[in-house]
Amino acid sequence: MTAAGKQKLEEELENLKTVRRPEVIERIKVARGFGDLSENSEYESAKDEQSSLETRIAQVETMLRFAEIIDANAVAADEVSLGRKVSFVEDGDDEEETYEIVGAAEADAFGGKISNESPIAKGLIGHKVGDKVSIATPGGNMTVKITKVEG
Repeated sequence: MTAAGKQKLEEELENLKTVRRPEVIERIKVARGFGDLSENSEYESAKDEQSSLETRIAQVETMLRFAEIIDANAVAADEVSLGRKVSFVEDGDDEEETYEIVGAAEADAFGGKISNESPIAKGLIGHKVGDKVSIATPGGNMTVKITKVEG
C-alpha cells in the first residue's frame, strides 16, 4: 500500500474509534430506555450498527497491521510501479486512459485507482514509457502502449 493509503486508513480507524463508536454506544443506551428489548427496533438497529462498526474496525486494524508501504521512488522514474500514475492507449483507440496503481485496500476504479492485484495493473507493472504490453483480462486480451508514468 502507499503511504497516503496507510494514512487514510489510520484516519478512518481514529474516526471509527473516537467518533462513531461513542455515537453507537449512546444510541444503544437511548434505545434501551424505550422498554422491552424483544420488540425494540431502535435497539436492534443500534446493535446491528455496532456489529458492523466493530467488524470494520477489526478489518482496518488487520490491514494496518500487515500493511507493507511501497516506495515508488525506489524504481526508475519512467517505470510502472505501485504508487505511480500510468497513462496508456489501447491499440485501435485514440483515447488515453490514466490510472494510479495502489494497494488493494485503496482501490477505487471510479476514482482512477486500480489495485496492483488487478489484471491491468499486473500487466503494466515493471514496464516503461513506450512499451507495448499485452494484457490478459477477463474480457479478453488487450494490447496497450504506455504513454506516461508519473510519480
